[in-house]
Amino acid sequence: MNKSLLYLFLFLLAGCSESKKNSPNVFFGGEIVNPTSKHVVLYKGDVVIDSSALDANNRFSFKLDSIEDGLYHFKHAPELQYVYLDKGDSLMLRLNTVDFDESLVFSGTGEEINNFMLEIFLANEGEEYLIDQYYLLDAEDFSRKVDSLQQMKLDLLNDLNLEFPLTKKEMEIATADVVYNYAKFKERYPFKHKRLSKEKTVPKLTKEYYAYRKDLTYNNKDLTYLRPYYEFMVNHFGNLSYMSCTHGCDIKDNMAKNHLHFNKHKLKLIDSLVIEKELKDNLFRNVAVDYLLKVHDTEENINIFMEVFHALSGNNKHIAEIDDLYEGIKNIQPNKRIPEIKVTNFNGDKVSLPSISKDRKTVFYFWSAANKKHLNDISKRIRYLTQQEPSYTYVGINVETNLDEWKSLLPMEGLDAENQYRADNFEELTKALIVYPMNKCIIAENELIVDAFGDIYRSFK
Repeated sequence: MNKSLLYLFLFLLAGCSESKKNSPNVFFGGEIVNPTSKHVVLYKGDVVIDSSALDANNRFSFKLDSIEDGLYHFKHAPELQYVYLDKGDSLMLRLNTVDFDESLVFSGTGEEINNFMLEIFLANEGEEYLIDQYYLLDAEDFSRKVDSLQQMKLDLLNDLNLEFPLTKKEMEIATADVVYNYAKFKERYPFKHKRLSKEKTVPKLTKEYYAYRKDLTYNNKDLTYLRPYYEFMVNHFGNLSYMSCTHGCDIKDNMAKNHLHFNKHKLKLIDSLVIEKELKDNLFRNVAVDYLLKVHDTEENINIFMEVFHALSGNNKHIAEIDDLYEGIKNIQPNKRIPEIKVTNFNGDKVSLPSISKDRKTVFYFWSAANKKHLNDISKRIRYLTQQEPSYTYVGINVETNLDEWKSLLPMEGLDAENQYRADNFEELTKALIVYPMNKCIIAENELIVDAFGDIYRSFK
């Protein structure tokens, strides 16, 4: 980030801010150029506060009574961004969805904190490549470089506060936005350094390196949905678990080979250190989803993990979602019958997945017209596999594409219509087959699952 440009931005903010009104009401509105949705939805955490339809001029507005001061976010599908709202604010925004974040500008009462956090967000995005280069440095030099970037942002925040005095909570959240962003990189450093430097072991870091940890908090509700804070916590508990897991994990080549032990350890650390319930719930969810979706452990180990998860987090707000994921994964273990999901063929007939795989070796793969690059790549891959691995039938299942577009894309992509189907209920399909990531494929033979967590690029060499 160019420091002088950001200084200029801060000091050219139009006019001096009005004093906060005594009214508890808040007005938040604006204009969206090239809208991609008909609505703007306002959230506090993961709870919908209100929704506003765009009018004929692509404008929206919220009039809110007696809100809680703090960080919110608004969504104009598929994009979302922060907004800080305080009692008495009358805040406007304007953006163009072609460059959503880059074009976004706030004006009115409350503009200063919001424009500052937006500029910090954009600057952080621009620094990712630079910090990737820093990971090759030794720990002392890396820490010095990162601290320098952090201090520059804090200086800018202090200058802003002198020019346009912020409330105590605004300063707290803006400071956390800066500090936890760089703390996140420090937590990642030992693992990134080992991988990039090709060293055999993770570097042993001093107490001085981790000195920033003494100021962190596990108990501030206002920070729970601040992106850098949450990302820091995810990296922090991964680091703590790795460094403290000296038995049972069988850590080799920077990977925990005993995934069950490692993830149980992580759950217990989160349970012992995190006080704020919503943060704890979200971190527990992160561990569970990461383990269940990415590890592909044995059914016995998955059952043990879920027992620990329920014991430590029985009233987790995400428990239903995790249980559904758990049940879905149990149902697609090897040698189990592929779920009785119905899809629609080119002629409009409903066909079940077991009937498609009956009496043959089948590879089910997934695609959507919304991701053209993925569609082009996977079409080439299927044509290649059809030649190289002809003993399999390659069956494409389309998700979230309208009927006419789906039919027109098949010949354009060289896909055989006889082996192409549409999912009528994307949610049902995703829940039953755990469609993640999009390169996933399911290998089945005669109605039975061989591998429900294959990869269309890696499972066939």
